[in-house]
Amino acid sequence: MKLARTLINGGPEHRKFLRQIFVSVDVTAPLYVWKELDTYKIATVSNSTSTMHKLTSSPITLECFETDDLDLVPYDYDAQRSDLKHPIDNDVVQMVLIPYLEFLRQKYNETNDKRYWKELVRWLPESWQQKRTWTCNYETLRNIYHQRQGHKLTEWHTFCKWIEALPYAQELIIN
Repeated sequence: MKLARTLINGGPEHRKFLRQIFVSVDVTAPLYVWKELDTYKIATVSNSTSTMHKLTSSPITLECFETDDLDLVPYDYDAQRSDLKHPIDNDVVQMVLIPYLEFLRQKYNETNDKRYWKELVRWLPESWQQKRTWTCNYETLRNIYHQRQGHKLTEWHTFCKWIEALPYAQELIIN
């Protein structure tokens, strides 16, 4: 561990051994997080549950989306009525968007008409949860941890907490 710390403190050119500590994990995250995670392309591989093949295999419900803090977003478009919530709230999502997406999914399954599938993909929100098996190494996790631990998206805080729980994370990643 003393040698590892010395190498880590020597900078990226000396901590090459971190690139050989392989990590593979299943992650379910909204599309907007995957777009950000895709910026870490060095030594990573991602294998997703295919949108093309899996999107229409099960019903589309509210649980398919990230909604953890949806009702916490205030939207003050009228200074007289600051108690109003964001106009795109759970009611709109549950009464309009999800039924429409589910309709498209069912029509595609009934007809196999690719126009329904394309329309479904077109209107799929960024909050859609996608599962991917993601591989990386400790060097990549070190970069992610130090660059994302203070990020405004709560998902990054959860991801950083997961990194903290990895074996020898304190010594090799967080340091």
